[in-house]
Amino acid sequence: MDNKGRLPPYTASHFAAESRIADFPHAIEGGRFRGRRRLRRSRAIKYFALACLSLIALAQWRQTWRSDRHSVKLSVEKLHENLATCRKLRHKPQDPIGLGRDKSARFVEGGKPTLIKNATIWVGEPVHGTSEEDARAGRGWAWIKGDVYLEDGLVKRVERDISPTILSDDTQLYNAEGRMLTSGIIDMHSHAGVFSLPGLRGNADGNEFANPVTPWTRVIDGLDVFDPQIEVIKSGGVTTSLILPGSSNNIGGEAYLIKHAVGRKQGRGELSIADMLADPERHWRYMKMACGENPKQPFTPNARMTSRLGESFEFRRAFERARSLVQKQDDWCDKAEAVGVDNMDEYLPEELAWESLGAAMRGQVHINTHCYTVTDLEAMVDHSNEFKFSVRTFHHAHQTFFVPEILKRTWGGRPPASALFADNMYYKVEAYIGSEFAGKILYEEGLTPVYVSDNPILNAQHVLFEAAKAYHYGLPYHAALAGVTTAPAEELGMGKRLGKVKPGFDGDVVVWDSDPLSVGATPVQVWIDGSAQFTAPVYLDKPIQGPIGPNTSLVDIVSEPTDMADVLFKGVAKVLLSDNEAYRTDGDSSPSSNVAVTRGKITCVGTCDSEFEAATAAGVKVVEFDNGYLTHAFTGVGGTLGLNAIDAEGGTDNGVNMERFTRAVDGLQLDTKKLRAGAKYGVTRAISAPNFNGPKTHFGTSVGFVTSALTSIEKGAVFAEDAAVHYTLDVNVRMADKSYSEAFGTLRKKLLDAVKSNTEPEAYSEAAYLKKVVSGDVVLALTINSADGIAAALRVKSEVEEVLKSKINMAIIGGAESYLLAPELAAASVGVILQPLQPMALTWDQRRALSGAPLTNGTAADWLVTAGVTVAVGLPEDWYVRDLGFEAGTAYRNGKGRFTEKSALDLVSRNMYKILGVPLDEEEEKGHFMISEGSPLEIGSRIRAVAAGNGKVSVFV
Repeated sequence: MDNKGRLPPYTASHFAAESRIADFPHAIEGGRFRGRRRLRRSRAIKYFALACLSLIALAQWRQTWRSDRHSVKLSVEKLHENLATCRKLRHKPQDPIGLGRDKSARFVEGGKPTLIKNATIWVGEPVHGTSEEDARAGRGWAWIKGDVYLEDGLVKRVERDISPTILSDDTQLYNAEGRMLTSGIIDMHSHAGVFSLPGLRGNADGNEFANPVTPWTRVIDGLDVFDPQIEVIKSGGVTTSLILPGSSNNIGGEAYLIKHAVGRKQGRGELSIADMLADPERHWRYMKMACGENPKQPFTPNARMTSRLGESFEFRRAFERARSLVQKQDDWCDKAEAVGVDNMDEYLPEELAWESLGAAMRGQVHINTHCYTVTDLEAMVDHSNEFKFSVRTFHHAHQTFFVPEILKRTWGGRPPASALFADNMYYKVEAYIGSEFAGKILYEEGLTPVYVSDNPILNAQHVLFEAAKAYHYGLPYHAALAGVTTAPAEELGMGKRLGKVKPGFDGDVVVWDSDPLSVGATPVQVWIDGSAQFTAPVYLDKPIQGPIGPNTSLVDIVSEPTDMADVLFKGVAKVLLSDNEAYRTDGDSSPSSNVAVTRGKITCVGTCDSEFEAATAAGVKVVEFDNGYLTHAFTGVGGTLGLNAIDAEGGTDNGVNMERFTRAVDGLQLDTKKLRAGAKYGVTRAISAPNFNGPKTHFGTSVGFVTSALTSIEKGAVFAEDAAVHYTLDVNVRMADKSYSEAFGTLRKKLLDAVKSNTEPEAYSEAAYLKKVVSGDVVLALTINSADGIAAALRVKSEVEEVLKSKINMAIIGGAESYLLAPELAAASVGVILQPLQPMALTWDQRRALSGAPLTNGTAADWLVTAGVTVAVGLPEDWYVRDLGFEAGTAYRNGKGRFTEKSALDLVSRNMYKILGVPLDEEEEKGHFMISEGSPLEIGSRIRAVAAGNGKVSVFV
């Protein structure tokens, strides 16, 4: 180099000439090269010096280049940030501690401590020293009497008796009066806030449709803190929910765990999404994935796969890309640690779009996967092993109970939990194979069932009732309660903070008006982070009773009945039939009755000595009860029973009828799973109308039929060919490109035309049936939810009657806001079939639906019955066929005395016929009944006999 440190000005030709050496023959002598001409020592020294200088120059140039590159192209500060990121990438999350905290990270300064006295407490774990085997079997669990002290957002003390005198003067006292206290309910599958209610285009943010794989999306970026459903959900005792993206994407993005306390009125510091996070320190992250039917729906042309085959590739391609990113990052981090970050010639590889999936591959994210079928479950388990990631929970998971061995092969050695509904099924092919006993079977296989809402698919206000039904279907009592408390807390990695009432856990507790697994159980008060959430909750004055379980006999299930023509029943404690005089009795006044059945019909209720003597001599089976209930069988109205098998499959469905008025009797499709389930659970008859344009819509004449019939031509299968005339006038009529004014105006014109017409209309035509409506022979049944729509219908009725000079018979189906017109409906003698008893504000015309205590003073049923309206409870969806008794039970238990057991049962039986004007043959009624062990209105009862009018009784023995 010259004296200025610059490289010498060598040219290519000069360097070539100087470095050229003449050819000579090589010889080795004494380790030296020898040739014919001897190389001069001075020239050798010169070449050697030149080579050394060249090497020095090259090294200095490389060092200068590197230094220049670092100073110009790479930021040393950024490289050190990258190195710090390496530590984060390699961090293995741990469940956050509970015990050991002085206060909750969510505690808002100024919050006052609370002492809850005289509670009956479900701690959430068995007594100390209980073995794992005994605990799983249900031993060591108990409700205990005691007090709970909440301070600094935490449960600080749980003791038999805590004296208020040792606490600070600002401590708030709450007397539970012996009522039951549990931790807050945890719903680990909800879409509250991203599918806000009422559902509108502007507030639907649950799915990003740009791509089937969107791990980069986050629900926190779209959660609506003003979603009214958040408050409704909390009124069901739900304090924490995992808010997931929807299931239209294979990889839907990041989910967030929130608490249902919003704003200063509920003890919070500010109104924000960040303030709702259940774990502000974000120990764990959560991700939603989905396989099967939902992601197969097309997004945009050529933007996604349309088969499970393609879906699996989408998953594997995404996992491969994330794994590749993880490997590149690990390689960079290893190298940086080996050579020093200052010697790195590139930044850490980072891709924002794949960061979250990369974190999932590293085990920093709990993966929650929507998978129903064995096919999908097995594929995801295979993916987990190929790409070495764990699956925390399978959601929906209808078929997991079939394949516990597949779940146990999931990578990581920890079988995923199954997040389930109790009995919601049949709505699509994936849900067609399922069982109400799935939770019981999974638990017996050593797996974990969790119960969820999928809000707004189910109303998360009642997610606890999914666990109650699981108990009813055989899941042990402690496991059912765990299914909405400790089990989801564990699956969320929050098992040391949520789900138990113990010192160190978050101050999220609920005092209930009855056993939380009983029908109609309602919070009296809810605390989140130690702050009471309701300032003046509506209080249901129920008798304070002990727990309803555990009842170990519920595990013993007779799933299929034996059909008998003649049978005798003993020990029937209650007879709740409308017209007991229709049955032969002998004036017996004993506390329990005998019931004799001949050729499928009741022939005697009482002592029935002669019947029993003759029947027993003939070898007739005698079935005994401890606490038998004899009631009418149920009737399902308002769904699509008999008109389809699988809701989402057009090939199994009668179809929609947006243009043509049709008769349901012509489209009956019997002998389906829905109907068989209905018959087994006491729904022996149904009245169904053709769909207008989707579920819960009606257009045409309805048919009354027997659910156990195999075909519609079978004798006795159809009891009302044209039960009522139906029209849909709710928000669904707008989906058919009509205005409300057009729809009501058209109905008015059709009715007035029927009044004025002097010609005989064509048989079976719309005009013919409307002629029957205006003649008072057939009821006009209108599916309407909004108070405004019901008001318009009553006005049309009045206008037609004014011209007709006589009354027409009308019924309302849906009726979410009907309570607002209760006096007017009573005055017009219009009955209401609610769908369901406690509707959600799903659509704009249901936005004023009453949620019941502790938020509202009564439900629509309460207001309507008080006003004198005849009320029934219908099927919002067909899977409710198992739940009609529980719907009636909720009305009975929460109606503040408005209902007796008998009148509550009429909500799902006799009242249907009154409202729709369908006459009942009392002789036929003797063949439609059921007998249960315990009240059919209650969890823990068992239907033991069902008669469906076919000359037989299905007996579960």
